[in-house]
Amino acid sequence: MRIFWTNESRNRLKDIYDYFSLNVSEKTAKKLINDIIDYSEILASSPGIGQKENLLNSRTHNYQYLLFGNYKIIYWIKMNVVYIATVFDTRQNPKKLRNLKDSPSN
Repeated sequence: MRIFWTNESRNRLKDIYDYFSLNVSEKTAKKLINDIIDYSEILASSPGIGQKENLLNSRTHNYQYLLFGNYKIIYWIKMNVVYIATVFDTRQNPKKLRNLKDSPSN
C-alpha cells in the first residue's frame, strides 16, 4: 500500500516541529518528526493494525489510529492508499479531535 499525508497531517507535523524546535532544540524536533514518519511506514504493510478512532465514528471515513508516544497517527484506508488524516497530541482535550475536517480522498 501507498501512504499519503494530507495537508492537515503535514500542517500538524509542522506545528510539532515548530514547537519542539523553539522550546527544546532543532535536533530534537527533526528526530521526533522523522520518528513519527518512520513509524507510520508500518501502515504500508499492515494497514489494519490500528485501532478504531471512536471519537470520529460518525464521519465519512472509517478512521483508525496508531499510537506513537504522545501522538495518535490518525488515518483511513481507501483502495490501496493509507491516508494520514492528522497527527494528534493525546495530551490535548480529546474533544478537539472532533474538529478534524474530513479530507476528500484523491
